[in-house]
Amino acid sequence: MSIIQEKDKEYVAGTYKRFPVEIVSGKGSIVVDSKGKEYIDMGSGIAVTSFGVCDDEWVNAVTKQASAVQHMSNLYYTEPCGRLAEMLCKKTGMKKVFFSNSGAEANECAIKIARKYSSDKYGDNRYTIVTLKNSFHGRTLTTLSATGQEHYHELFRPLTPGFVHAEAGNIEELKRIAIENNAAGIMMECVQGEGGVLPIGEKFAKEVADFAKENDIILIIDEVQTGNGRSGSLYSYMNYGIEPDVVSTAKGLAGGLPLGATLMSEKVQNVLSFGDHGSTFGGNPVCCAAGCSVFSRIDDAMLAEVRRKSEYIFNSLSDAEGVEGVSGMGLMIGIKTSKPASEIVAGCMENGVLCLTAKDKVRLLPALNIPFDTLQKAIEIIKEACK
Repeated sequence: MSIIQEKDKEYVAGTYKRFPVEIVSGKGSIVVDSKGKEYIDMGSGIAVTSFGVCDDEWVNAVTKQASAVQHMSNLYYTEPCGRLAEMLCKKTGMKKVFFSNSGAEANECAIKIARKYSSDKYGDNRYTIVTLKNSFHGRTLTTLSATGQEHYHELFRPLTPGFVHAEAGNIEELKRIAIENNAAGIMMECVQGEGGVLPIGEKFAKEVADFAKENDIILIIDEVQTGNGRSGSLYSYMNYGIEPDVVSTAKGLAGGLPLGATLMSEKVQNVLSFGDHGSTFGGNPVCCAAGCSVFSRIDDAMLAEVRRKSEYIFNSLSDAEGVEGVSGMGLMIGIKTSKPASEIVAGCMENGVLCLTAKDKVRLLPALNIPFDTLQKAIEIIKEACK
């Protein structure tokens, strides 16, 4: 065990089951450990490093802003915050943005918007948020309560009240639950990431969106993991042709720095007023400068490349030996394998590829710009590990 691993074991809370690998450097989709071994990174920090490690344009943007002003409170204006908000709104058609530090906080803000909209219009008894079973919305107590997976709830009761869960794909159950509970909002992921990389399907997504609109229920789409080009569209809801009232996102938005964003449609753009919400670090100029660097490069050509790489992965793995199925969207892919997923991940790591898991699946979340030859090499190693 290295000195760093010993210090981590002694002083860092034991909330992570770390692999015995210490990453010290990297470039693009290649990272290097303390022993000099190179790995192809097929996890990108769990969908965070959108353009890989130490991307030159990203480094320049962060360094330039850090050399000017690294932080100001939200009592004052900073240019990167306004610039990134403008980019997000113009590319989505949304009208306002609230910046925070993480996906969980972005979802907290989205929940507050839905509840305040409903309270302002219908009174205090219309506050329940419907989410989907098998969903994941964060690790704060409230977003954990929103998460539709029982095992996340077991140790942290009592949970925050006001959340109920419906089966993904069952529109009649969702309608019944929403009506019975006088729902203020519906929150869902278009691809359930932590739930096993499972798309909810266009038909169901449209049925939910239509029901929400007909009943003036705020539709929240959680794009924390699926967003910012990951799905092959700018946001995954665009693949289904629906129009949410609120969109939450984080992870890949700032390419490696903590930044969450909650996007508000015209319908809810003025729900939050002075003092209704806030964040000390939300809209931090360095993080927003990083976000501008990332977001400005997610264009049609980049998204087409994501879709091409996705098609290659699906085609390469779907009929591979030891692979029982492939699911997902864009460069967010789950592989159901005959062997335990943990065994596949260990075998890949031994042979220089870093993968993730999601429930019983191997999960792939490579950088959006991973070179095609690097991707091909990684997929061949994964295929060999699956045999």
